[in-house]
Amino acid sequence: MTKKQKKTMYRILVAAVLTLAAALLTHFVALPPLAQLGCFLVPYLVIGHDVLRKAVLGVVHGEVFDENFLMAVATVGAMVLGEYAEGVAVMLFYQVGELFQSYAVGKSRRSISDLMDIRPDFANLENADGSLRQVDPEEVAVGQVIVVRPGERVPLDGTVLAGRSTLNTSALTGESKPRSVAAGSEVISGCINNDGLLKVTVSKGYGESTVAKILDLVENSSLKKAKAENFITKFARYYTPAVCVGALALAVLPPLVLGGGWPVWSTWVARALTFLVISCPCALVISIPLSFFGGIGGASRSGILVKGGNYLEALAETKTIVFDKTGTLTKGVFAVSELTPAPGFAEGELLEIAALAESYSSHPISKSLRDACTAPLDAKRVAGVQEIAGHGVEAQVDGRAVAVGNARMMARHNITFTPANGAGTVVYLAVDGKFAGSILIADQLKPTAKSAMAALKEQGIRTVMLTGDAAPVAEAVAATLGIDEVHAELLPADKVSWLERLLAQKPPKTNLAFTGDGINDAPVLTRADIGIAMGALGSDAAIEAADVVLMDDDPAKIGLAMRIARKCMGIVYQNIVLALGIKAVCLVLGALGIANMWWAVFADVGVMILAVLNATRMLGGVKK
Repeated sequence: MTKKQKKTMYRILVAAVLTLAAALLTHFVALPPLAQLGCFLVPYLVIGHDVLRKAVLGVVHGEVFDENFLMAVATVGAMVLGEYAEGVAVMLFYQVGELFQSYAVGKSRRSISDLMDIRPDFANLENADGSLRQVDPEEVAVGQVIVVRPGERVPLDGTVLAGRSTLNTSALTGESKPRSVAAGSEVISGCINNDGLLKVTVSKGYGESTVAKILDLVENSSLKKAKAENFITKFARYYTPAVCVGALALAVLPPLVLGGGWPVWSTWVARALTFLVISCPCALVISIPLSFFGGIGGASRSGILVKGGNYLEALAETKTIVFDKTGTLTKGVFAVSELTPAPGFAEGELLEIAALAESYSSHPISKSLRDACTAPLDAKRVAGVQEIAGHGVEAQVDGRAVAVGNARMMARHNITFTPANGAGTVVYLAVDGKFAGSILIADQLKPTAKSAMAALKEQGIRTVMLTGDAAPVAEAVAATLGIDEVHAELLPADKVSWLERLLAQKPPKTNLAFTGDGINDAPVLTRADIGIAMGALGSDAAIEAADVVLMDDDPAKIGLAMRIARKCMGIVYQNIVLALGIKAVCLVLGALGIANMWWAVFADVGVMILAVLNATRMLGGVKK
């Protein structure tokens, strides 16, 4: 609890004891009305002085119709009518409810403020003589070298200059698996260095760093309100004055119509005061934003950053998700997936010759061949390397003429070859003018891609893939993952055109989300109803363009984000129905004189506590 909450709790305890003492005293001792008022006025002022002060300030500043005004009028009116115990009890229970909701909101805020722990406190800047000095991360310039000791948080984005270690990225991704880094590896701010000493060359200033962008995103998420939140704000703006007018009419019109003296007037005034207490909109005004705040906090703990309650609401209404392929459903890293040697050649020999011939090339396919080869690659065995654009590589390997490339390379040398079929890039190999075999190189599917698509199917989501890759590759990936619809060989402009068509085809009152890597797909991310950035760890474009940012590369987080969003909206609708339903019934009963002030306490404080308890279920998130 905060100091303010503890102070309120002590006031509640003191007021409760004083109220009990006053009730016992007035019950056993026949005191005159003024003495009874004095006995109950002490606990009333102890517990309610701040509410009365806020009500008066509200009237002075022209902001009359709020819960403080309703409580002040109702409790002061009860005291005037001689209902001293009820007046004090209403104020006491109101403060109990306020304390409860304050604690719940604080707990919800802490679920997001835990993420604020990624903010670095300092950076160890290396001086020219090799010594270190601690500085504020904002003082470090791009290109300077910082040192990150074991156990310290990486303060700025950069490239490892020297050292080897593992980084704990759980604060950013929600995953506990450490990430290995060495010289040449990119590191981002906010991670914790587990074991080794790292020297890092800073690549971005603090204002442009990953941690700064994430903190700004989270801190501003509450500013983007959902439609349900805006509805409640507008509803309360008109609802509170309306019930005040209704209470005034209830107090005045029946006595004027029915006639009678003070007993009739006091009866209807008491009903009007009960009506006011019942009508207090605290349950809605507090629990709805709390539900969204809890949803955003629960998502952030799982490495899912939602930029506002409006996007959480939009995600809950999504029925179509469109995916990019490379870097979203696949790793974006090419690897050898199949070796098909010709007669007279072994698989290992085929791969070794191809890797040696490609040893001087920086092409991703060449790198994948070298990575797949387990035999030592001695560059001295290679000579006469010539790269033929659009065809492949020619070279001398161990004195033999080698040609490695696509089908055009085989045709260039008039070599008869066996075409290979597969989802990926096919590399053909010829040695001394003779076909030696083929190697299939394919982008690897992410481990969770298939289960992620299955989880979305279970939630009734239609899946579509838009990719610039070749049709056979795209169709093979879509078939493997169980994607409903695929469109391949698309340029960036084609993706936008297809997205427009899909938006026109979507069911009414539903949303379409696009999931991409946030760099090449920024136009489509922006055009979709909701943009989800995949592979966003350290990606500025993803954080800027998307509405939902997944801080790791796991497509399974999409289904988790949707379950969080739907649970959040379910709780919001439950609270709206609960609060309005109970209040509507109690308002009618109060107007008829059936519900007294104690019923009013339940309809106000009791409903608020139930709604807040329901909203706090979001803090537990959902099962992964």
